[in-house]
Amino acid sequence: MAKVGFIGLGNMGGHMAHNLIKAGHELKVFDLMEAAVSLAVERGATACASASEAASDVDVVVSMLPAGKHVRGVYADASGVIDSAAPGTLLIDSSTIDVPSARDVIAAAAEKGLEMVDAPVSGGVGGAEAGTLTFMVGGTDEAFAKAKPFLDIMGKNIFHAGAAGNGQVAKVANNMLLGICMIGTSEAFNLAKTLGLDAQTFFDISSTASGQNWSMTSYCPAPGPVPTSPANNDYQAGFAVDMMLKDLRLAKEAAETVAAQTPLGQHSEELYTKLSEAGHGGLDFSGVIKMLAGDL
Repeated sequence: MAKVGFIGLGNMGGHMAHNLIKAGHELKVFDLMEAAVSLAVERGATACASASEAASDVDVVVSMLPAGKHVRGVYADASGVIDSAAPGTLLIDSSTIDVPSARDVIAAAAEKGLEMVDAPVSGGVGGAEAGTLTFMVGGTDEAFAKAKPFLDIMGKNIFHAGAAGNGQVAKVANNMLLGICMIGTSEAFNLAKTLGLDAQTFFDISSTASGQNWSMTSYCPAPGPVPTSPANNDYQAGFAVDMMLKDLRLAKEAAETVAAQTPLGQHSEELYTKLSEAGHGGLDFSGVIKMLAGDL
């Protein structure tokens, strides 16, 4: 079993760390939230006073942080993870961040002789708890091969997306598509309802026709057709508006760096910004259907 330093024990990271503990790995953990650290300690981890301490004397470091600036700070600042990790330590960052930050930090790690991958996830809190996350991994073949046994514990589908930063590329492109599809699906259900077609009947037809998509069949924004969707729980967040907005902004920034045209992605970002600024940032992102219907 390996010694693992885990940094970032939020809604996702806490469950990911727990799965590593259950698999028999020895964890040293750090988070700014004392309650999150305490829970990890109850589950068998050892608390650390800093990220650098968590990265010392371990085989692997895993991080789950809010944004690129946090990843840069934790890894690349003086006395950060890169300076503190022993030669041969594998670094895995599962944060969803901007592509340049991911590539810059991995390059900084390589300069110190450390192998590192960016490995953002899809699957939400439920997937983190169940260990069924999808990991999109950027990095060398060698680093990916070393990271995969640990990712297999925390996830079900592990994809090597290519070079450093490509995990982030896959994540933001996928979630841009998800945001676009959710808005389109919501518009379609609203149109059908306004014209006199109930949600279940429209679902039964469209879910087996050319309009079928994941936002409809697995996460339907209209109450009724998919019992497990947030639409049937007053749009309590599985994936909050503000989280979708973060990913759409990352996609927009990435597109701008290469002059890629993403008009639907940008319009989706504008709509989710409007929803967030109206005070609904904590609502599930499928709740956009209510704003489009004029109900928010």
